[in-house]
Amino acid sequence: MPTHAGTPLIEARDLTRVYRRPRSSLTRQGEAVHALRQVSLTVRRGERFGIVGESGSGKSTLLRLLCALDQPTSGSIHFDGQEITGRPERALKFLRHSLQIVFQDPMSSLDPRMRVRDLVAEPLVALGEPVGGRVGELLDAVGLPASAADRYPHQFSGGQRQRIAIARALAPRPQVLVADEPVSALDVSVRGQILNLLADLVDELGLTLVFVSHDLSVVRHVCESVAVMNDGSIVETGPVDEVWAAPQHAYTRTLLRAVPTLEGLL
Repeated sequence: MPTHAGTPLIEARDLTRVYRRPRSSLTRQGEAVHALRQVSLTVRRGERFGIVGESGSGKSTLLRLLCALDQPTSGSIHFDGQEITGRPERALKFLRHSLQIVFQDPMSSLDPRMRVRDLVAEPLVALGEPVGGRVGELLDAVGLPASAADRYPHQFSGGQRQRIAIARALAPRPQVLVADEPVSALDVSVRGQILNLLADLVDELGLTLVFVSHDLSVVRHVCESVAVMNDGSIVETGPVDEVWAAPQHAYTRTLLRAVPTLEGLL
């Protein structure tokens, strides 16, 4: 899979994020924790970009910054040429329309009190856009019957709930789909199905994909480029097949040895 040569859509430069632990005394500030250290990356339009690392590597913090759900201590992020760091929420409507997220656990990201039709339509309502027949189109796109619209999340399997979450993320026709560990909470038997669905939808809709995982074999299946994170820094980046075949950093080699493979399931 060749590295994509499109124009930059997301550009992060020298991102640092420092948190403070709670004070241990009245006279001293809490210890500084560096979640990110001078991280820079570029995601090109139409690219499938993976971010991989173990728990605590900084990938979730980076994801929150890229989605403007948190602000960096220093550094900058541009989306489609516009800087999003330091902007108030009311000035980020363009980003909320253009970038949508699929979270790790579909059961916790879907309101159990809402029917599927309302869940899928929720982003459209929030952005003030017409719903029309969009819910039916989206359910069909993710392989669910129209009758699913009248049911509640608890009436579906984990894989089906993640399909609902994907449909909801696609509702406002975003440019970028961010997938945060989208298969790690699912049974192994359905992980391959969801990964294949994501890959097909990204191709069909011409999306840019940012895919976060702790498993390099999963990233390899859906992405063309990858950034490997460890201790708040990117330690290796490049075409995913090259990183898989000939990892240059010792941490990447350790990661490859440690994670299970999905090769037999996909």
